[in-house]
Amino acid sequence: MTAASRHRPPLSITSSIPTKTQPQSLARRLLLPPHSSDDLPPLLALSTNAHPDLRTELYDFIALALRAYVNPWWTKLTRYDKEFLPHINRILVHVIEVLEERVHRVQLEPLAFHDLPTIITQHYVDFRNVQSKLSTSYATGGAASLSQMFAQIQPHMAISPDGQIDAEYYRQTVDLILKVCLPEEDYEPDVERVIIREVVVKILVNDIFPKITQPWFIHKTILDLLGPIDDDSYTASHLPQSSSNDTSFFQSMIIIILSALQGFSGACLALIHSYKQAITTIKLVNQSPSQSTQEKKAPPPPPPASTTDSSLGSNRSQQTDVIPAIPQGRNPTYPRLPHYPRQADAIPASTPPESLPNKQPQDYAVIPLHMLSEILNVQDRFAATLFFSALSMTSSSMTPFLDKLLPYLLQGFLSPSFILNIARISKRTLFPNGYPGPPPIDPSPEEQAQIRAKLVAWRGEGPLSHLLPVIVGPDPSETFSAALDPLGDPQCNTRLLVFILDRVLVALFPELTR
Repeated sequence: MTAASRHRPPLSITSSIPTKTQPQSLARRLLLPPHSSDDLPPLLALSTNAHPDLRTELYDFIALALRAYVNPWWTKLTRYDKEFLPHINRILVHVIEVLEERVHRVQLEPLAFHDLPTIITQHYVDFRNVQSKLSTSYATGGAASLSQMFAQIQPHMAISPDGQIDAEYYRQTVDLILKVCLPEEDYEPDVERVIIREVVVKILVNDIFPKITQPWFIHKTILDLLGPIDDDSYTASHLPQSSSNDTSFFQSMIIIILSALQGFSGACLALIHSYKQAITTIKLVNQSPSQSTQEKKAPPPPPPASTTDSSLGSNRSQQTDVIPAIPQGRNPTYPRLPHYPRQADAIPASTPPESLPNKQPQDYAVIPLHMLSEILNVQDRFAATLFFSALSMTSSSMTPFLDKLLPYLLQGFLSPSFILNIARISKRTLFPNGYPGPPPIDPSPEEQAQIRAKLVAWRGEGPLSHLLPVIVGPDPSETFSAALDPLGDPQCNTRLLVFILDRVLVALFPELTR
């Protein structure tokens, strides 16, 4: 043995065992080039308050979609090209960045409190008008169905008279959106653009639309928004009451007195909690910046990637002027959403924000109240009509405060946790086992009837349960059942969803109206 070998330090056992590398996620394996040490491009850079896990969920969704709809046929063409999926991912990341920027720039309050309630209200009005004309001469002697008559009142170029969605309409829409979002060097190649367009149209038309337009899905969504309903009270309202003669009169009086004391103490605690919460909410609303202040702080919008002659700010005033295919009920032509005049619409886009006058109150509570009164059909009940009239007068006297309260509540509703939950539900629904599984089995007619019965049996909690008989009448189940009828036809629901989606897309991309 040589001297060097005699004095060589012994090797440790731990150093001789190879360390196990952590397995890479699906997003890194598919969306990055092979042997790349780079990280995935950042997403949602402008959303500083976004949930930390939202970026991971979005990348998982992109990776699952590309693996399901692109990778199977691309690997048949070539098994060695590993740069194609990362290139598509870079295009998608750029589209998401532009979309995020436009979402931050758009005003959600007029969309949520003016336009969308108007569309829903018109849907209820037209549905009930059509429902009243069934089996009459208006229905071609009773031969026309409800969905056919509804299609005549609310026509749309994306939907055929039998309720089928035209995929070409959304191909053109997605193609225009990609033209606005992408630079010319990424938009010109047809291969990547067509692949992204077809994947989006496939998910939207074949997977999302048929699912969320089903009445049972809408009923279940409303139940989830209302919160859990006590199954004991639901079953108790459907079971006959059994009288027990074993308890004595004295025991019954003790139970009544203790129940009254418990109810009184619970009402006092709820009142104290509601008072504290109301005071805290009012302080936060008064401290929140007004809409005009937020507009002054907003940066000027950059010009679209595909045009150089006009900026997005110059097109914002056109957002409510030309809106295609928004229902207006009895107009046989393609109607448009009524234009709500705003003071900023008459101001040129070149006017600096500091010189803009103070905006007038937006009356955010007026149209939602009108929508709620139409859904509950309050004009048929005197007490409900009187209640909503008093509520409208009260809201008119509190317009400046409500114009700050409702946007504050909207921001609280669209919380980071809510958006993360939507992303996770979408991923589990479309890719249950990591791949597009078979279409989920719809609930049986008995289960659908049970979901509707639970929704009809809802009575609220706290002070709302005491006001409910005044709002919905002596028979709440009948009123709730009538309110759910306009959402009971899938073809009519498809038209409602198409109009809502058009309005949201026009708000984000005013270039679609040109």
